[in-house]
Formats: sequence, structure tokens, C-alpha cells
Amino acid sequence: MKMPAHRAQWKGQLKIGEISCAVGLYTSASTSERISFHMINEATGNRLKREFVDSQTEEAVERDQQVKGFETGNGDYIMIDPEEVAAVVPDSDKMLEVEAFIPCGKIDDVYLDKPYYLVPVDNADHDAFSSIRNALSKTSTAAIARTVLFRRMRTVLMRAHGKGIIATTLNFDYEVRPSSEAFKDVAKIKVEAEMLDLAKHIINTKKGDFDPAKFDDRYEGALAALVKAKAEGKPLPKPKPIKVSKPNDLLKALRESAGVDKPSARKPKAANANSGKKTTASKPTKGRARPAQKKAS
Repeated sequence: MKMPAHRAQWKGQLKIGEISCAVGLYTSASTSERISFHMINEATGNRLKREFVDSQTEEAVERDQQVKGFETGNGDYIMIDPEEVAAVVPDSDKMLEVEAFIPCGKIDDVYLDKPYYLVPVDNADHDAFSSIRNALSKTSTAAIARTVLFRRMRTVLMRAHGKGIIATTLNFDYEVRPSSEAFKDVAKIKVEAEMLDLAKHIINTKKGDFDPAKFDDRYEGALAALVKAKAEGKPLPKPKPIKVSKPNDLLKALRESAGVDKPSARKPKAANANSGKKTTASKPTKGRARPAQKKAS
């Protein structure tokens, strides 16, 4: 199986027990289609180039003189040569050997890093690959493996997806901030029963399926319109103002969102209460009102 117009980011062996097959990792998402800009000299119209400048001498430093450094404090650095970095990187055996299986959905989303498409790269490996994929699908499990990707040891989560497998790199535990730290200032509020019922009603009325095609990139669209207008010498497009309501009464806002406290919803009830009855307006009288007199029989 080959993916035309795409190059595998990594090639190796996927192994589960004594079953193995040659596979390739392909990027599942790309930003190459986004509009990009270059820095230009406004006076000349020429493109600018980036230079690294010594912070003390303010002189440009050539590429062969640039090395990585780790700051130890007070402006002191330990210089690290590229050869030294390469020497300590774990050797890659190009092997995705599964270490464990877990139920799908049991990994917290905050640990998910970047997804890739995992596909067989040799025709002879399709049978083994299909066996692994089908086993993951039928058991609703995900496989976890480790390997060196892009000069780093990475943990990879693999899940069956259609005819192939989605392989997602995972963040390490030290890279993920604990949620308790982020949520520590969130107040504990007891929500009223009516408010909760209204919120549930709103959610139920807006349930649906996720269709990524329905969510357009408004920022990218605005940039495209701007570039087109500038190129054609037309007036620049003006964005439509966004109306943001700021209700002071949360319960009232929930009722209006649920459609149970709108003025239009209350008016028909008042009209229905008086339907079929003819009313006459009485003119106001000055002074004290007199009691109605009985007609003589």
C-alpha cells in the first residue's frame, strides 16, 4: 500500500508477539495548505533573511560557529556539540514492538500528542498487517509500543481505523501538567435543579455527529479574502461584528436559550386566555367611582 504524493516520516517493523510486518508512518494532518507570509523590507520590497547575532558584540555569527548551549544560571552556558547530542540519542532499531494492550478510550486525551497513519509498505506484509488491525478492531483495544522517532524515544498508541491503523505519539508524564493545578481556583458551586435541567435540555436539542467539513477555518478564510482584495486593488473586506450577550441573570439566560422564557413564547398564552371574549375599554372618570345602578325590572 502506497500513499501517493506523501513521503513516509518513518519506516520500520510493527511486531506483536511473533507476528511482524513492515510499516510506514505518514502524517495525518498538515499545515502546508495554510497561507504563509514572508518578512519583507518595506522600502525595497526585498525578502529579509534571518541572522543570529551575538548578544554582546552584536556581530552576526556564521552557521558553523553556532552550537547549542544549556544555561546553568547567571548567563553561564554549557556548550553542547551536535556530535555529542547524536551520541547520547538511543539507537533506533526501527521496531514498534507492542508492550501492552489497553481498552480503547482509557488514555486521558491530554497525553495524546500527534496522530499518524500507519500502513504496510510492502505487498507481502498486507496479510500480517490486516490480522493485527482486525484483532485490535474486534477486541476494541489499543496497542502501546515504544521506538525512536525523530531522534527521540517515543511512546506510541495504535488503534484500528478503517483499513489501517492510527498511531498517536504520547506525551510523557513529566510533560503533562496535572489538572488539579489548572483547576485549583475553580469554585465549588451547587447548581440548582432547574438550571441543571435547562442545561441538559439545551444539550439534548443540539446533539449531533461531528462533521469536520462543517467547521471552516474563519481565520484562514479572512486571510485569503484580504490577500485577494489587495491583489485586485479592491476595498479591504470588513469582518461582520459578533454579538456577544452578557446576561446578568444566569437562570434567565438558560431559560431563553431553552426557549421557555422568551417574550414571544409568553404573548400567545395571554392572547389565548382572552380568546372568544369581547372586551370594552372603559373611559377613566374623574373623582370617586360610583357603584353601578340596577335596572328596574
